[in-house]
Amino acid sequence: MKPASLRFTWTLIGLVVVAACGPGRATGISVASGNAADKNAGIKETGINSAKVAEARQQGIEFLRTTQADDGSWTSPTEPGVSGLITTALLHSGVSPADPMVARALRHLATFIQEDGGIYESKSGHRNYETSICLMAFQAANGNGRYDKLVANARDFLKKLQWDESEDVKPDDVRFGGAGYGRSQRPDLSNTAFLLEALKAAGVGADDPAMKNAVVFVSRCQNLESEHNTTPFASKVNDGGFYYTPAVGGNSQAGPTDNGGLRSYASMTYAGLKSMIYAGVDAKDPRVQAAFKWIQKHYALDENPGMGQAGLYYYYHTFAKALDTMKLSVLEDSAGKKHDWRTELTNHLLSLQKDNGGWVNPEKKWMEGDPNMATAYALLTLAVLAPPK
Repeated sequence: MKPASLRFTWTLIGLVVVAACGPGRATGISVASGNAADKNAGIKETGINSAKVAEARQQGIEFLRTTQADDGSWTSPTEPGVSGLITTALLHSGVSPADPMVARALRHLATFIQEDGGIYESKSGHRNYETSICLMAFQAANGNGRYDKLVANARDFLKKLQWDESEDVKPDDVRFGGAGYGRSQRPDLSNTAFLLEALKAAGVGADDPAMKNAVVFVSRCQNLESEHNTTPFASKVNDGGFYYTPAVGGNSQAGPTDNGGLRSYASMTYAGLKSMIYAGVDAKDPRVQAAFKWIQKHYALDENPGMGQAGLYYYYHTFAKALDTMKLSVLEDSAGKKHDWRTELTNHLLSLQKDNGGWVNPEKKWMEGDPNMATAYALLTLAVLAPPK
């Protein structure tokens, strides 16, 4: 068995090669590349049962057909974030934009397009969240370019929402580069991760100022004392994991430590790692290495480490997205156990599916008690683990 330091170094060699080659290019190690054919070939090697995944996916899709309202929404007609997430999940699950269910959903989401380019409920305090998710839905449906202008306008709106020097927020301000639910709210890592995901979907590159500024904020959400994080919280935990926000006195959904630190938890650690990679942070960077070491130490499927059952399906989604972005085929944890993480997460997720085809979290925090929301996250996760052919 290799010493832990050597195992981690070997893993990072793969990450460095990926960073050098760029998405979708051959890396010389056993990973899935960026195109669908290669991903499906990689899935065959992992041992994922494609037939079972296809069946589970179809059952989830059919469940959502039964819960859609006549106006095209799910759960609430005034919360486009929920309907947008479900629409995105359906499109990434292989449902056509022309399918009546998706077509109704897109028409519903279009009613929230605002003159400023955002896509949100007019009285909403969730403008970044709603616009980010709706942008991703329209971009996923944009095969013929019909939504190009809509996506570009939403992209520009999101950039204006980001805290930066255009609002006289300087780089030394802990809010700099972050995004929150609305202008009057503090920035947080979850919203900033959604922002980065949306900008990436809209074609914004890692060298864009919005991406670079976001990394400044994301770095300040990490429990890692470095030149990138001089907040009062950085040295108090210093385990490489991530928490919700250092702004307005700081907050971790996992709670504070006795010395005033902010506890790391898994869903934010995966979100932070994914966000850094999206924004071009190199695999050799100490921030990436520290985050991955935290993940190796806290690999789990039965809970969102640090949060228990809370946010479980959001966790599965960030888990899958982050490791997929890293192009890892096997994750070796800190105890030396190797995980075919795609197969393990897929099988676990399928075991949680209900008889009606949906998913739901008994822990209702963050709306995961809503089967529409939990099912959307489950389908999005499956789309990463085993993309539809």
